[in-house]
Amino acid sequence: MTTGREKLRRRTFGRIGRTRLLIFLSVVGPGFIAANAGNDAGGITTWSVIGARYGYSLIWVLVLITPILAVVQEMNARVGVVTGRGLAALIRENFSLKVTALAILTAVVANFGTTVAEFSGIAAAGSLFGVPPYVGVPVLSILIWLLVTRGTYRKTERVLLGLGFVLVAYIAAGILAGPDWSAALDGATHPSFSSESLWLFTVIAAVGTTLTPWGQFFIQAAVVDKKVSLRQYVYTKYEIFAGSVFMTVIDFFIVLACAATLYDKGIVIESAEEAAMALEPLLGEVARYLFGLGLLAVSILAAGVLPLATAYVVCEAFGFESGLDTGFREAPVFNGIITFLIFVPALIASIPGLPLIRVIVSAQVLNGVLLPVILLFTLKLINDPAVMGTHANGRVSNAIAWTFTVALIAMSAVLLLSPFVF
Repeated sequence: MTTGREKLRRRTFGRIGRTRLLIFLSVVGPGFIAANAGNDAGGITTWSVIGARYGYSLIWVLVLITPILAVVQEMNARVGVVTGRGLAALIRENFSLKVTALAILTAVVANFGTTVAEFSGIAAAGSLFGVPPYVGVPVLSILIWLLVTRGTYRKTERVLLGLGFVLVAYIAAGILAGPDWSAALDGATHPSFSSESLWLFTVIAAVGTTLTPWGQFFIQAAVVDKKVSLRQYVYTKYEIFAGSVFMTVIDFFIVLACAATLYDKGIVIESAEEAAMALEPLLGEVARYLFGLGLLAVSILAAGVLPLATAYVVCEAFGFESGLDTGFREAPVFNGIITFLIFVPALIASIPGLPLIRVIVSAQVLNGVLLPVILLFTLKLINDPAVMGTHANGRVSNAIAWTFTVALIAMSAVLLLSPFVF
């Protein structure tokens, strides 16, 4: 028999649980958006090609990437919450002007090229549904611009989160493919290696498309713009970890879909669009539309986040007003950069015969060069007591972070040399 005291205890714990859930839901946003935007057109293409070319054998890379992504994103978010400043602003305040200018210039150029790739993904996804690029790209670019420049932070965040969750379409496609689950488990738990240069480049590309420098700028600026407090930060940390897992789960099912259908038949693909077309005769029209829907959603998401991240970077670095709750009158530079980085890449992506592969590769090389530099900035800042106070990294966190950073520096160096090798 339940006593009155026991009933009171259950009600109390129930209220505490509901309160914690509501707090968690209130801070959901930056971690999921940053992680899912990393699964952009280039990311979807990379994991589709991996599944088609290597089957289940590289799933272990996803297992390795997940904690790396979570740790790096959490560090930048923590710096933002503690300091109330974006990463670009802190770089300007703690390093020389030349160093700041070089980092910002590289980020802007890389982000511009990557945004062109995102609108190319929108064009490719539209073609899967019979919509020509000269119709789909201009219409969606206007809608993206209206969302980012005319909406409040909360409204923009909700739409971007909704686009991210559309990626569950890839889970459906992976299950529909009827994968070999035992082979997938073996690929996740038994790493396989190769000395072939193409294999090495593929693994580096998989890491590079998941961990992006613009993602680090964005997540730190986003928690500042959202005004996440130190009291709420523990929930933001959980959200970052959950977002990282969600992102890699999506990649896992993309690999499953392509490994189960294309790998055994030796079908070669070079893009997510080709993967969707190749899946149709094997799994039916539904698979094609699921892949197309996922590619469209993530391309729209990244096409909105990348200009936003770039605007944050430039405005923080040079002291201009910024924020999603500001209009053109309050923040002309911030909104002007967003406008430029939406409409110009959209126009370029609509040009017939554009060598998009070169644009994408060039952007990846610039990202590969910039990422280790951004990580070094973050590690310097997060270990500075004058910046972080009692919230600096501990010994264990530093050991993990430095190990990841050194590994990423080595991989980025190989990525930088890859255009001369392949």
